[in-house]
Amino acid sequence: MNYKHLDKINFPSDMRKLSIVDLENLSTELRDKTIETVSKTGGHLGAGLGVVELTIALHYVFNTPRDRLIWDVGHQSYPHKILTGRKHKIETLRQKNGLYGFVKRSESEYDPFGTAHSSTSISAGMGMKVAKDLNNDDAKIICVIGDGALSAGMAYEALNNVGASNKQIIVILNDNEMSIDRPVGAMSNYLTKLLSSKQYTNVRTLLKKISSKLSNSVSKTLYKAEEFSKSLVTGGTLFEELGFYYLGPIDGHDIKTLVPVLENIKNLSIEKPIFLHCVTKKGKGYEPAEKSDDKFHGVNKFDLKTGQSLSSSNKKSYSSVFGETLSNAALKDEKIVAITAAMMSGTGLDIFNSQHPSRLFDVGIAEQHAVTMAAGLATEGFKPYVAIYSTFLQRAYDQIVHDVALQNLPVRFAIDRAGQVGADGPTHAGSFDIAFLSTLPNFIIMAPSNQNELIRMINTTLFINDRPSAFRYPRGTGELSNSDKDTEPVEIGKGVILNEGNDVAVLNLGSRLQSCHEAIKILNIRGINPTLADARFAKPIDTDLLDLLLDNHKYLLTIEEGSSGGFSASVLNYIHNKRIKLTSTKVNNIFFPDKFVDHQSSDDQYSEIGMDADSISKKILKIYEDNVINFQNYNKNIKN
Repeated sequence: MNYKHLDKINFPSDMRKLSIVDLENLSTELRDKTIETVSKTGGHLGAGLGVVELTIALHYVFNTPRDRLIWDVGHQSYPHKILTGRKHKIETLRQKNGLYGFVKRSESEYDPFGTAHSSTSISAGMGMKVAKDLNNDDAKIICVIGDGALSAGMAYEALNNVGASNKQIIVILNDNEMSIDRPVGAMSNYLTKLLSSKQYTNVRTLLKKISSKLSNSVSKTLYKAEEFSKSLVTGGTLFEELGFYYLGPIDGHDIKTLVPVLENIKNLSIEKPIFLHCVTKKGKGYEPAEKSDDKFHGVNKFDLKTGQSLSSSNKKSYSSVFGETLSNAALKDEKIVAITAAMMSGTGLDIFNSQHPSRLFDVGIAEQHAVTMAAGLATEGFKPYVAIYSTFLQRAYDQIVHDVALQNLPVRFAIDRAGQVGADGPTHAGSFDIAFLSTLPNFIIMAPSNQNELIRMINTTLFINDRPSAFRYPRGTGELSNSDKDTEPVEIGKGVILNEGNDVAVLNLGSRLQSCHEAIKILNIRGINPTLADARFAKPIDTDLLDLLLDNHKYLLTIEEGSSGGFSASVLNYIHNKRIKLTSTKVNNIFFPDKFVDHQSSDDQYSEIGMDADSISKKILKIYEDNVINFQNYNKNIKN
């Protein structure tokens, strides 16, 4: 494509030389470049398309990077990356050693705060503003929050604190949930320009001086009259009450309005935080995105002309298997309800919603509320299933502890995106849930090794009515059989031996089982035949199975898709502190390393951290080499 204007822009300073008309042309090119890029890399498209003009206007008016610009929910930031020195690397987005799909501090000086989980920008901005004040630095702090992020409680906590602080932080709401209706037109744009101007703020100051000389009743009347006339078109009463100087709503795609309004805001001398309400259209400028139900929120690589995905698979995702299984169960059990935190399609609950709309509750980006709401449902005899990605469930840990576990309520947690998640990187990896849930009394924690096991575990939770339970499963697709036997509930706390061997036993938890099978095939060629067992449960662990493996093998290797402190820690605790019989078996553990694993394909991630088939086979082989188990027979096979 021809990018006449964009080709000349490497940094925001280049853009500040342009006219308003040139900025409008630049916005068209920047939108096209964003669409072209994501069609090749996959990623989050809709939200970025909605902030193209806003991104240009912000960098045009403010002195970034000295002025701090924080993009809440970092998937809005692709246009920002293109304008801030990363244009020539943008097609490495979400690839190994390439640009991150969210905001990452180490990537650019234009990224002052890492944002991948939502609703953190205003809190971080408050911290930056306090620091600037202490350093006598008058740099501006601008927080762009939106794409649903204002639904989270943390954002309101921050708004409350900032509003009471009288510090001039600029909060911009990217409101892409409402259409551009009558309030957002020429009159509203004109009024917002007026309200943000020095003339209007001087009028307000004059009114305050006048009212201070008048009786309370008259001064209150003046104030109410001004607020009422303003709120007729702005609706800013809530944010005014919180202590903000509210402006808007304005058309977030109108450069001619955005630039003067932002310039007025930049030059305001009021000691008060400012809230600018911008209405945008998610997926703006790309017809397939505008027509899509989720506005192309997150996409795989796609055909630029049609918008059709280029990756096709007949295999079902784990998320869809969960959605279908729970939906089918709900046909027979009217007490089943499902809750998600703004991830209905991502968790497969759109399937549930199509059949049981009155029993599906999407609470927005509010994981804490989702968990405690489920606890309330459980007290009334319902069977709540809370479907949340592992990485987002971390936000609700206090609620899991106090509102669910402490009260021993039978809330069922469907933990999606367990383990490494590929291009979404470390902020979205499901690394810690085994560890943080295993510490809680009475919890049942399951990890299916395949999709049939997931179905069986969902069906198992249907009958767990006396305690909380969880099942964790990975991103991606898998194999699924249609055998009725493969849908039966599993016995609580019981694993299974899948292959009986000798000397070394491998105890797997989760979907690394297929890699373990492949590793053993590699070793069989060398005459090595380990035992393979599937633990199924991280809690309670199957101590009978553990005893059997320990009593009949010289070495035990555990493997799990999670951090230290999880399943392996429970195994070691049993062996060293609870097992009556002394253990001579040597135990090794494979779990996630003590680092955050960078974004790349999930296969590359598991290879890097030594959890692919080849790495597992080499780990077992090293046990043989180091300990000379059957070494003569092993050496003979090598020669052959």
